[in-house]
Amino acid sequence: MAAGDPQYTASFVRRFQARVFGLAVSIVGVSATAEDVAQEAFVRAWRYAGGYDPRRGAVLPWLLSITRNAAIDAIRLRRDLPYEPEVMVALLTATGTATTEPSDEVADADRVRVALHGLPPEQASAVVLAIFNGLTAKEIAELQGVPLGTVKTRIRLGMSRLRDHFEVRDE
Repeated sequence: MAAGDPQYTASFVRRFQARVFGLAVSIVGVSATAEDVAQEAFVRAWRYAGGYDPRRGAVLPWLLSITRNAAIDAIRLRRDLPYEPEVMVALLTATGTATTEPSDEVADADRVRVALHGLPPEQASAVVLAIFNGLTAKEIAELQGVPLGTVKTRIRLGMSRLRDHFEVRDE
């Protein structure tokens, strides 16, 4: 592949595509995203083929480590995407029932906004970063410059208040 032989490159992809795709889908969980990850893994393998040293190990573990890194990159990118209002409501409500009518989705999004605005700013920020942006408590602590325990408490209290808010409204 390092020599740029198109026939060898095609053969390489055919030989390993199932394993690369299988690993990608097991990490990202979505077939369409896994296809993109697999393609990116092969592009990276082609780009860095000159750096592969067969004395350090077989080609498959090298390729799968590239795949793993590409999948993690895809997850990080996906984490930054905002959730749809109905997903927010499903995550925050105790019942988790989803709506189907667009007007209901707008009303639910408004309910979530109102509930979040009812929280102390530190709790609202921690909940949004954890639930809707997918950050870990450790990442939030580093981002906000506060102790890990503080972030965990903010998330726990914020989620508890949100559940209470929705239980009272739904009764």
